[in-house]
Amino acid sequence: MTTLVRLALRSRPVRLRFTLLYVVLFLGSAVALLALTNLLAGANNTESVPAHIQPIPQAGQQRIHDLETQLSDLRTAQSRQLLMGSLIALVVMAVVSFVLGNAVAGRVLRPLRTITAATRRISAENLHERLAVPGPADEVKNLADTIDGLLERLEASFAAQRGFVANASHELRTPLATMRASVDVALAKPEPPPPQTVALADRLRTELDTVDRLLEGLLVLARAQHGALAGETYLTAGGPVDRAPLSPAALVSQATTARAGDIAAKSLTVDDTGLQRAAWTEGSVTLLSRLAGNLIDNAIVHNEDGGWIRVATPADDATVRLIVETGGRKLDPEQVARLGRPFQRLTADRTGSGTGSGLGLSIVAAIAAAHGGRLDLHARPEGGLRATVTLPSAPEAGLRATVSLPRAPEGDGG
Repeated sequence: MTTLVRLALRSRPVRLRFTLLYVVLFLGSAVALLALTNLLAGANNTESVPAHIQPIPQAGQQRIHDLETQLSDLRTAQSRQLLMGSLIALVVMAVVSFVLGNAVAGRVLRPLRTITAATRRISAENLHERLAVPGPADEVKNLADTIDGLLERLEASFAAQRGFVANASHELRTPLATMRASVDVALAKPEPPPPQTVALADRLRTELDTVDRLLEGLLVLARAQHGALAGETYLTAGGPVDRAPLSPAALVSQATTARAGDIAAKSLTVDDTGLQRAAWTEGSVTLLSRLAGNLIDNAIVHNEDGGWIRVATPADDATVRLIVETGGRKLDPEQVARLGRPFQRLTADRTGSGTGSGLGLSIVAAIAAAHGGRLDLHARPEGGLRATVTLPSAPEAGLRATVSLPRAPEGDGG
């Protein structure tokens, strides 16, 4: 019995576990009380009739025997009635103990539910909020105060990180611009520069472009991971709003059109028959445009000459998916699963072009997560990669709000 109770308590929620514990305690006390009552009643029933000092006639003895028999039957009936009453009282006590135990458990756990609900409401966007649980300095208040202290430290950490990102963007772009200007000035002198200088300048420009793309990718990744959506506005037919309805199919079409030269350079074939223009979602136009652009960039850079790219945007009532598939050699599924992390790459031949920064898919994952979605990467059994971004679907606006899409940003590679 004890083992069964322990197994039941381990596999149930806390409130039900407390309720079962209270029921066991209440029923244990009731069983002990009823058992003691029945034992005392049984002890009283076993008291013998005192013997008469004077001899009793035969007729009197028979009468006494009949009375003792009747008294024994009466006591047996009383014991049976007491036992039945005890069983009924035990059943009633079980029901009452369950109701009372559930109520007491709910009362005890109410502060914890309040703390849990308040903690769930607090995210990276409102770390300034606190639980501020009132009451005496007991275990519950100590727990709430500990969580408030943790939130305070997290808020300070997030603020320091955002400040670092803002300062780094300013401090790093300035020397990059100075270096680029110095290279341009050196080549703009009246006398023709030596061929070695021209070659060095071209190489420096290439490296500066790579560093610039890497810096921009890091900034976009930081903005997407730390609440960039809250402060952005987008243009619609009704004016500026924080979130705008848009079509993922339109974003993909814009991304492929902007990269038509790169697609043609590698003789790639793009299959866009799976695009559904009626599929809509809602979010940041700037960030979702970057998401689509990075997916197409990844499909172009890490593709073989003469390969293919297949894009689709299937949707249902709850979600809309943006799928980008490429062909090629077979990939290791374990390595593919890590591509959504920053600076994660496959083998060297996958990044041999040197145009990727290793941030493209991590930015896609961060932007998808910021919109309540996710990025799934799968190695195709036939070879190549299948990237699927799942986003919450939005009902198509009645007037189809015209979203002013920004110019497709230069991607971050893979």
